[in-house]
Amino acid sequence: MSEPRVIKKYPNRRLYDTTISSYITLEDVKRLVVEQVAIKVVDARSQEDITHSTLLQIIIDQEENGPPLFTTPILQQMIRFYGGSMHALFGKMFEQGMQLFEQQQAVFNEEKDPLNMMSQLTQQNMTQWQQLQNQWMNAFVAKQTAEREEDPQPAS
Repeated sequence: MSEPRVIKKYPNRRLYDTTISSYITLEDVKRLVVEQVAIKVVDARSQEDITHSTLLQIIIDQEENGPPLFTTPILQQMIRFYGGSMHALFGKMFEQGMQLFEQQQAVFNEEKDPLNMMSQLTQQNMTQWQQLQNQWMNAFVAKQTAEREEDPQPAS
């Protein structure tokens, strides 16, 4: 895999694409992401990697300027996971779910019979989501069991 395309963010909030030696907009960064170009956004002064916050800004802009992808209840549920015992597991499951969706979308786009394909994808999706849910529940039960073993109830 090649090195990511480096974009420098200056204190005046301007973005500079070092590959094309030109200033670009956040919309240009979004286009690069959509085109699956690997990028790395760095603070021009500190060289700190700020890719994560830049991508979040793109999501915020998308959510504010068009039909939202994330409903208010979904955002509330996501916030509840921060700092909790299931934080890392949720992130991993969300990432796997997105990868699964992307794979199914690619297959769907190549399929000649969309109705048959939708039926197959629905079945595969249900099976894979059940597997993910089982992994989550097993991890939750194991954590609860470990907590009970660490804090035994006093004898009466």
